Amino acid sequence: MKKNSFFLVACLIMMPVFIGGCSGPQSKAVSTTSKYPEKPITLIVPFSVGGGQDLLARVMEKQTQKYLGQPLVIVNKPGSAGALGWNELTGASPDGYTIGTTATEVLVLPLYGMAKYDYSTAMLPLAQIATASWAIAVKAEQPWQNIDDLVAYAKQHPGQLKFSHAGVGSLPHIIGETIGREAAVKLSQVPFRSAGEAAAALLGGHVQIAIVTPSVIKEHVKNGTVKVLAVSGDKRSSDPDFASVPTLKEQGFNIAYENWYGLAAPKDMQPEVTARLAEGLKAMTEDKEFKQTVENMGLQVEYLGPQETANKWIKEKEKISKIIAETGILDLIKNQKK
Repeated sequence: MKKNSFFLVACLIMMPVFIGGCSGPQSKAVSTTSKYPEKPITLIVPFSVGGGQDLLARVMEKQTQKYLGQPLVIVNKPGSAGALGWNELTGASPDGYTIGTTATEVLVLPLYGMAKYDYSTAMLPLAQIATASWAIAVKAEQPWQNIDDLVAYAKQHPGQLKFSHAGVGSLPHIIGETIGREAAVKLSQVPFRSAGEAAAALLGGHVQIAIVTPSVIKEHVKNGTVKVLAVSGDKRSSDPDFASVPTLKEQGFNIAYENWYGLAAPKDMQPEVTARLAEGLKAMTEDKEFKQTVENMGLQVEYLGPQETANKWIKEKEKISKIIAETGILDLIKNQKK
């Protein structure tokens, strides 16, 4: 009986030690999280210096000390249409010290079998920062004043109209094919490596239509050599040089696509860290200087939080998946890979 009593007393004495040993790491994790961030944050940009995502990252870089308390360290990881950088981001430690830029391509690449992961489920969306429509542009000398005029011409001259874009399977390619499908006309697609090359093809008379980011044709619109028949987003552009251009929806086409830019992190990041990043990013997008700089780039600041961004990813992935199958773009890419 005495032995049992001694054993019970010993267990009671040692119990705090065991409990303390178990709870130690948990307490440390909570303490570390509460101080986040304690060091610079690496931002992976999966494209080269000077691209849209890189330029936006450089704008954010100037603000993060103010709104997150630590600087950003930008690391460009170009390759495989963005997949190289996004693969590295997906496999990084979910400690909040490695995040990455995102754009619409993060949903598109897995649909074409061009990515190691399905990024829509393998990454954690942090925020949408900005959006931009694409412009459906033609040379100013053309007689078309709107999309209906363009469609009417295409019906009278089947197969004669060509549109340029920045790569097979890109969103501008999808937009062009969708216009042709909805209008029941044949528009021949001509892919290029960049929006700049696609715009140059229009100016050189090699194609009749270019579907490009407004920034690459802005000066040509201002000097009167190019006109824009429509923009692809849900709403008109906030840029004064494009504000009068109607959307495709306004012209009777059930088509709305926009390029969006945001940030994501590896999956399974602690909710407290996610909330801290989202809080700082939201405050950044409300900064007047930040907004003005981004708008000068031809983008519209349009913040969405983590859950809103995740919902948008799901919705857009379903929409894009459906249209690339219906327009034959998916088959085209599969055949090219063979």
